[in-house]
Amino acid sequence: MKALVVYATITGNNEDVADIITDALEDLNVDVEETEITMADPADFNDVDICVICPYTYDEGALPEEGLDFYDDLQEEQLDGKVYGVAGSGDTFYGNDFCVAVDKFGEALAKTGASKGAENVHVNLAPDEDDIKKLDAFAKQLVEKAAQAND
Repeated sequence: MKALVVYATITGNNEDVADIITDALEDLNVDVEETEITMADPADFNDVDICVICPYTYDEGALPEEGLDFYDDLQEEQLDGKVYGVAGSGDTFYGNDFCVAVDKFGEALAKTGASKGAENVHVNLAPDEDDIKKLDAFAKQLVEKAAQAND
């Protein structure tokens, strides 16, 4: 089984989220590639079983600027048979705009025909012990869903 984890980060928090997910997937015997969003293309998801995006939410609900092209191109992809998950950090200081980008990328992935493998994970700032447990469970759910899809 193969996975691609794509992240966008300013503070490093989302790279930490991506690293935790990558490690968890590797522990489940998944072949994982992790890359920064400017180095990825949504078409790369065609080569894997599990598609993961870790975006940050900027300011008052904005998508990461360096991920706008990726977001637009993602909506043109057909990813039937793939399993996806979205997890990312934000800041609860922004209230209703907390982790909006996570949910927007989730909606974009849903439109590709891919199957949602786990609920979106919202992390406040840097991931703590509870977040690590949630991200490990998130990775496990993605693998279980992908295994069902491949049966």
